[in-house]
Amino acid sequence: MTTTDSTGRVATPATTVRTRAGRAPARPARRRTSIAKRLELLLLLAPAMIMFIGFVLAPIAAAVYYGFYKWTGFSPRVPFGFGNYKRALHDTVFLHGLGHNLIIAVLSVALQLPLSIAIALLLNRRIPGRAVLRLVVFAPYVLSEAITAVVWLLMLQPDGLVDHSLRAIGLGSLVQQWLANTHIVLYTLFIVITWKYIGFGVILLLAGLQNVPVELHEAAAIDGASSWQVTRRIVLPLLGPTIRIWIFLSIIGSLQLFDLVWIMTGGGPANASDTMATYLLEHGFTSYQFGYGSAVAVILFLVCFAFALLYQRFALRRDTEGALTRIVG
Repeated sequence: MTTTDSTGRVATPATTVRTRAGRAPARPARRRTSIAKRLELLLLLAPAMIMFIGFVLAPIAAAVYYGFYKWTGFSPRVPFGFGNYKRALHDTVFLHGLGHNLIIAVLSVALQLPLSIAIALLLNRRIPGRAVLRLVVFAPYVLSEAITAVVWLLMLQPDGLVDHSLRAIGLGSLVQQWLANTHIVLYTLFIVITWKYIGFGVILLLAGLQNVPVELHEAAAIDGASSWQVTRRIVLPLLGPTIRIWIFLSIIGSLQLFDLVWIMTGGGPANASDTMATYLLEHGFTSYQFGYGSAVAVILFLVCFAFALLYQRFALRRDTEGALTRIVG
């Protein structure tokens, strides 16, 4: 039996077999290449995935599980349903701790952000000693939270360095019980937090300023724009993505604030500086209420997760879409 090919020529069974035989090995070769790539990706991703599952997903699942039990860590687990969650959401101490986290987050955006932008704009100019000033601003961020807390705890003690410095410059009337006054302890901690973390914001914004084209500054200067107009109309809009990333990191850090507060005040005095994280440690571990502590940890996770989703949806979406568009293009 003979057939005709697409060109109208007669194709015998022998030529058909030869043609198929010549094309057949291409598919197994592609398949082997695809399998090899998948194995390579699996091999490279396996260590990171194992650590992510073991140190992130598994603890979250365990916290959710134990949050439904009344458990001290030693006694048998007693099913408690949503009792731990109801207790946390009706506890005024926990709600005040959540309020303190929100106060720190709002102050960070309202005060740290303008200060970081001002310092970054200053250090972006060619001024004498710029490298040294950058080092001085960034140095506190390199210190660990424990070292920072201990140093400031000693400085803020009665008749400590802060009190002596204020008296030396004639401001002795401002001396306070910085960490013992329930009305100012939270704001004292905010000053320490600002000193510790503002260097990160400045470095992040300096990196964003490097992406502002010099040609735009020159064109604006030729058009007669002042330095303030250039900053307001050109620099700050182009810094928008960097600023939004900084706001996201700052708020997430404020919601998870723990180290500095725990070492300096332990949440006191009278829970005036308590946060969700210090409340979690005090009621979950110190009081051996592991079931209740797990429920508080889940609430803290849900608060951060909800904020991250909403911020990604309404603030960071256009930045990530633009980045993906540039990569695909």
